Amino acid sequence: MSEPKVAPTVLAIVLGRRLAALRETAGFTAVQAAKQLRIAQTTVTRMEKVETSLKYATVKTLLEIYGVPQEEILEFLALLDKAATPGWWQSFRDVLPDWFGVHVSLETAATDIRGYEPGVIPGLLQTPNYARSVMERGLPRMSPDVLERCVDLRSKRQEILIRKDPAPPRLWVIADETSLRRSAGSAAVMREQIEHLLDLADLPNVTLQVCPFEAGLHPGAFGPFTIFEISELPDIVCTDSLSRAGYSEEKEEVALFREALNQMSVYAFPKQKTKIFLGDIRKELYL
Repeated sequence: MSEPKVAPTVLAIVLGRRLAALRETAGFTAVQAAKQLRIAQTTVTRMEKVETSLKYATVKTLLEIYGVPQEEILEFLALLDKAATPGWWQSFRDVLPDWFGVHVSLETAATDIRGYEPGVIPGLLQTPNYARSVMERGLPRMSPDVLERCVDLRSKRQEILIRKDPAPPRLWVIADETSLRRSAGSAAVMREQIEHLLDLADLPNVTLQVCPFEAGLHPGAFGPFTIFEISELPDIVCTDSLSRAGYSEEKEEVALFREALNQMSVYAFPKQKTKIFLGDIRKELYL
């Protein structure tokens, strides 16, 4: 069996883009660059998109062909070594699909994460017991050992919210009232989850809003999405489903989702009212 494909680090993505920019600045097409190395054009383009690994010797030769000064080549190659350092999530590659590995990589590197979740409480805010219940129902074919690995992965992802260095990302999420009213497991699981949301809502870098039923239909009601803001990269929007995710950095598309989130924030309860609303649900669960 082949090894699971490893999602690239964000630094590798940045270097791939920089490699493409240096090629274009030097006036080379991907075809011309490939001919210089006697390799396939697809190898050059796949390296620039980080769909394959950035091989040290190949990158060094490309940079020399592009006329990059030696000092800059050495700096680029030093960063390339750093980019090859495995991300923490790679230890979960036995249960981490490549498409979601990209999500975790972006999540780890982001300075700001914004998003909306219509059906379940957002993954970064889930307790282990709630996450386990969601996965048991959403992915019933999952074996118990794989299930526990996935729960551990979800818990590990959440450490970014309280990390010290680098600074934790600013997280702004809008959850639908549906996710709070729909039971995921026992009442005890939901009580624990609501308590956890109240604790997280007190973090200075977390803004949680709930969009109530009374808001009716709104721009984001048709599916979950996440917007990542990362240094040295354009903003990226991720839309996901049960078995895959789509990523886009097209300015118009990202702007569309940002506008949808801004409009939803008007319909949703503000941060303090959200905490009151969560407190009311907590009381109901203790009745």
